[in-house]
Amino acid sequence: MADTSELPGPRRARALQPLLHDVVICVAAPAFTASPRDGQLRGARADGFYDHDRRLLHTLRLLLDGREPEPVGVQPLGPDRVRFTAVHRYPGDGTDDPTLIVERVRAAGQGETLLLRNVGTVTRVLRVDLTAATDLADIADVKRGITGRAVRPHADRTGPALSWRSATGRARLRAVECPEPPKTSADPAGGTFGWPRVELAPGDCWRVRLAVTGRAVPAPPGHPVAASPHVPWSDPVIHGDRRLVGLVRQGLADLRALRLADGSRHADHPEPATTPRHADGAGHRPPAPHDDQFIAAGCPWYLTLFGRDSIWSARMLLPLGTDLARGTLWTLARRQGTVHDDFREEAPGRILHELRPAESRHGHGLRLPAHYYGSVDATPLFVSLLVDAWRWGLPAADVEGLLPYAERAMDWIIGTCAKDGDGLLRYYPRPGGLLHQSWKDSTDAVRDAAGRRIEPPLALCEVQGYAYEAAAGLADLLAARGATERARALRDWAAALRDRFADAFWIDGKDGPAARYVAIAVGRDLDPVSGPASNMGQLLATGILDADGCADVAAWLAAPELNSGWGLRSRSAAVPGFNPMSYHGGSVWTHDTAIAVQGLCAAGRPTEAAALADGLLDAAVHFSYRMPELYGGDARTDTSPAPLAYPAACRPQGWSAASGVAVLAALLGLRPDAPRRLLTVRPLPPDLLGPLTVSGLRLAGADLSVRVDREGRTTVAGLPPEWRVSTGADDDSDSDSDSAGDSADAGSDTGTRAGPDPVG
Repeated sequence: MADTSELPGPRRARALQPLLHDVVICVAAPAFTASPRDGQLRGARADGFYDHDRRLLHTLRLLLDGREPEPVGVQPLGPDRVRFTAVHRYPGDGTDDPTLIVERVRAAGQGETLLLRNVGTVTRVLRVDLTAATDLADIADVKRGITGRAVRPHADRTGPALSWRSATGRARLRAVECPEPPKTSADPAGGTFGWPRVELAPGDCWRVRLAVTGRAVPAPPGHPVAASPHVPWSDPVIHGDRRLVGLVRQGLADLRALRLADGSRHADHPEPATTPRHADGAGHRPPAPHDDQFIAAGCPWYLTLFGRDSIWSARMLLPLGTDLARGTLWTLARRQGTVHDDFREEAPGRILHELRPAESRHGHGLRLPAHYYGSVDATPLFVSLLVDAWRWGLPAADVEGLLPYAERAMDWIIGTCAKDGDGLLRYYPRPGGLLHQSWKDSTDAVRDAAGRRIEPPLALCEVQGYAYEAAAGLADLLAARGATERARALRDWAAALRDRFADAFWIDGKDGPAARYVAIAVGRDLDPVSGPASNMGQLLATGILDADGCADVAAWLAAPELNSGWGLRSRSAAVPGFNPMSYHGGSVWTHDTAIAVQGLCAAGRPTEAAALADGLLDAAVHFSYRMPELYGGDARTDTSPAPLAYPAACRPQGWSAASGVAVLAALLGLRPDAPRRLLTVRPLPPDLLGPLTVSGLRLAGADLSVRVDREGRTTVAGLPPEWRVSTGADDDSDSDSDSAGDSADAGSDTGTRAGPDPVG
């Protein structure tokens, strides 16, 4: 939302962030369109055609005989296009039935096609006008609710086209297919394509195709570009709960539309003067970009590279192959911090938080550079993504090449932990940068049990878990390469962090579901911030908690004050300041719930995992399986039969779209172990899971299928050479397959409900 001090004019009312809950969004990254449900772009809210964070058009209004058509329906045709249908009626007709149908098919990154159909019995003669205008606004201004001054168009002499140009962007609207060229006019407010006389006999159609193109000026070198048609993951086939099938299917479709590729070249982004080195001293340079793909954070506000978000999306999709992780890791490695820069908050080894075409102002004094490093979590998550990808079979050449960047990232983590002397990973924001620097990054994201805002520097609980997981995982990877001394040092460091965490973060739960809970954060004086929050759910799979700690956290996640019935609330409903429509103070985040489900499954808490997953899958039905960034945290009751949309949420959102695959893998209990060539498959118990069959998984380049029957018997087929599978809960040597073509059947005594509606 905008800061009134940055708006011109005396006593001007504060602009508000546009709401999105009823906006129709089509995306083909880096382009997207945002439209009201009638398809008419009127220059309001976030309406428009966009590319690379620049609004190309905010107005494209159709008039027939001087009137707007009457809308009757909207039909998504995929993540990147939509059909708007309307009718044009004639008062003099002897029937109430519409006789002229209007269809507009709008496609992100392309434009739209207008079709008029005469389905009546008399010839129609009408005037058709299309009015177009733009402010060529930056997405940051649009998000703040600011509509800029109209840019004057120019009629293009080379054909039926209108062109706009400003100091920051260019746009062009061109009629590329039409029965006859339109009459083109332009004035300071906008331009018009007009067809004064369109005659349609009964049964006739009239069609115009419009192309919308444009770009930011100047075009930033090395900025992400549209991805190639190749999708860097497999397409699984799932037979089981219809909700899970729908969530995965829609999520993967949205992820295809959110793909971007690294547009950098070494000439634009030279390697640091000191090339990162492995523990054995060998230096390596990253390979030349070769459609290294990653997932943009979300549409419309974050359609670009975000370190944290892109890492989590790639991490969640690892069961479908390592190519996306590879592209994400190399894209971030090329932009890893090399110097100390206060404005960018860059430091050697630190991983990028956000990449934009240009510096942007977000209101409330927030001013961010194009390359911004202000996150505390992207760096440990980068290390863990490499470790996880290695365990899933990332090719050795990529592991070898990326390892120096992971070691530099770990050096930044350890150095930052040493800054205050207590060994915890904190963030220290600069004035004008993000106040909070983990995934809960709104200004009021951290509150205590009394509802008071807590200011940084803070050590967030989940960030300590990320740091522990990164160090322990990197130690395993280094040990497998023979770097035993470095591995031992990292394990010792991780163990010390685990002890410090246990001493600093636990709070008395009083009358809660367990005797204690994990504080969302501790301050510089190790004062814990009271009030249960969802952050502790992201600790379960990191290894920083012992068994008793996992049990206590699981009890809190299952309690009604955090489990809304539709997913995990970001803040307990039992403390002051809870707001079910607050961005981080009570809403439900799709990815946060999915990560908690993963952790509960990993910690051997199947009942709690099933309850959270069941609520998330039910919520997915109400959102037509296109899960938003977040949604309302009101309790699920008989009088609240559906989750409430959060009106400004991105949809589609990268890690929300990837959450279906994360839940699927969690329910199956998939855990690869590259050094031992061992895949563990421990699904939830059959009474919670139901029958589930998945083919098209990928492990070390091999196609994998997993089947769990009604009795919980597990079958795995397609293991890569020399890999084994374990489905037993206690003995990894039981029921192991030792060849690529073998299967393993065994009873599973661990193992969410995939619901009552099996298919397949």
